[in-house]
Amino acid sequence: MPEESSPRRTPQSVPYQDLPHLVNADGQYLFCRYWKPSGAPRALVFVSHGAGEHCGRYDELARMLVGLELLVFAHDHVGHGQSEGERMVVSDFQVFIRDVLQHVDVVQKDHPGLPIFLLGHSMGGAVAILTAAERPGHFSGMVLISPLVLASPESATTFKVLAAKVLNLVLPNVSLGRIDSSTLSRNKTEICVLRREGTVLGPRKTEASHDTSEININPVSEVDVYNADPLICRAGLKGSADRLCDSRGAYLLMESAKSQDKTLKIYEGAYHILHKELPEVTSSVFREINTAPPSCSCLHRLLTSTC
Repeated sequence: MPEESSPRRTPQSVPYQDLPHLVNADGQYLFCRYWKPSGAPRALVFVSHGAGEHCGRYDELARMLVGLELLVFAHDHVGHGQSEGERMVVSDFQVFIRDVLQHVDVVQKDHPGLPIFLLGHSMGGAVAILTAAERPGHFSGMVLISPLVLASPESATTFKVLAAKVLNLVLPNVSLGRIDSSTLSRNKTEICVLRREGTVLGPRKTEASHDTSEININPVSEVDVYNADPLICRAGLKGSADRLCDSRGAYLLMESAKSQDKTLKIYEGAYHILHKELPEVTSSVFREINTAPPSCSCLHRLLTSTC
């Protein structure tokens, strides 16, 4: 038996005392990342990663945002990456939201008065939407890349039910089954990375090849985005050939969000991970975000693909 004084370690056996981290309300250690500009930041951006991945996969995007004089921060969600928790299993979706708000409060305490934005991809997009709805008026806006609002009908074996309790959709249970990495991006290099990182994410609850990942989540109470103030999403990015997230969810989100300051951009033929897609798509995604002034609510993009 290890002594009580033994340091807590990540699933990869790295002591948390050697890593940036926070301890959530359940006493679980979450690995954190921070990308800081050289001078005083003009705004803050929290990055919410998707299911089965980790916040380190957003390094390139975060560095681009730092170039806009933004302070970018993130953590590996419970059960993901270098954070504690059963691998990719969460009993209550509210845990994700609670942890995001805790991290946001910590960073904002050191940077009072700065506007704060949410950037989320896939499941992380659902987390961003629900987080903004949980604290109306707190966030200046969102950037959503292929947000998990509705599961694609083509992915019935991947998503057993619809994928987020958003837009008044009652979704008592969500189970992400096997995800084939070849359906996530047309970029062959990215597919190789996804397969290789199957071991980086830590042991899974069920046996699976490097092409698959699994998560069971239970979203909480209904969210009325019609009355959430503000649910600003000036830009959503979506790929037309996304087999995981149904494009109807992006359209529903755009139609129902109260703000008039919103944009939906569809990338014809693109798959799910737009920020790691073919070069021409990824470059466009970065431009969409890069052209948004960092000090105002213009940092709102919904980037997605149609089906």
